[in-house]
Amino acid sequence: MRFILIHGGFHGAWCWQRVIPELEHLGHRAVAIDLPQHGERGHDPTSSLDERSAAIVDVLQSGDVLVGHSGGGYDVTVAADRAPEKVAHIVYLAAGLPLEGRTVLEATGGASQKDETGEIRTTRLMADDTGMLRFIRPNAEGRMVWTSKEGAREFFYHDCDDATIDWAFGKLTPSAQGFLNETVQLRNYWRADLPRSYILCEQDRAKPHWMSEQVYERLGVVPLKINASHSPFLSKPAELANLLVQATCTRPVGPLRPSVRSRQPAAKPA
Repeated sequence: MRFILIHGGFHGAWCWQRVIPELEHLGHRAVAIDLPQHGERGHDPTSSLDERSAAIVDVLQSGDVLVGHSGGGYDVTVAADRAPEKVAHIVYLAAGLPLEGRTVLEATGGASQKDETGEIRTTRLMADDTGMLRFIRPNAEGRMVWTSKEGAREFFYHDCDDATIDWAFGKLTPSAQGFLNETVQLRNYWRADLPRSYILCEQDRAKPHWMSEQVYERLGVVPLKINASHSPFLSKPAELANLLVQATCTRPVGPLRPSVRSRQPAAKPA
């Protein structure tokens, strides 16, 4: 099999460099790419959903396995919508899943407020259950910057050694912003009902577990688990590689849902 590895926010293709040789050791191939405005493409002027998905589709071949980490889950989903016939399986690693007809910001559980017209708009990345947003600031271009190495240790890399944390923090780039406000429509993706898996990072401090639960319930899958931080590609690359291969042998146990199921309050006893 060939795995296409897609990073999340602030990261780039570099974050997969320990996983690629582990997958090759297992007899598979792997390709990691930089999305626009990330990694070696950090100076790209724009990073729309179309540009981001095009970067993935450009390398996608029939029978590939797409892997999206964190915010990369939105990108692999949009790419799969563009070329579902080429995708053998999608693995969501501590990743997000778009809501049909909504923005990516809304899908992250971002905070909302009323504007001057009274319309409610989502204005902030993620629900801040973890306190992570105190380490994120917009720069002059409106792109999000991760401001603290100790914050990166706490939320991304707490199970990594100091040398790895120093190296990884030095590689972080401002994360793209504009695509977060684009409305996502994925009619091909929902209809294709592709094989899919979710990997839950049990020590994840960046993504609240309720958000992961919402995603794997919408995917209709039983999550696979790794006892690692938000970044198992750095802390446990061999274990993650084995789990990625294992994931391709799993199948959904329930339907794929384009939106969040409303939870009805329990009925009161008579």
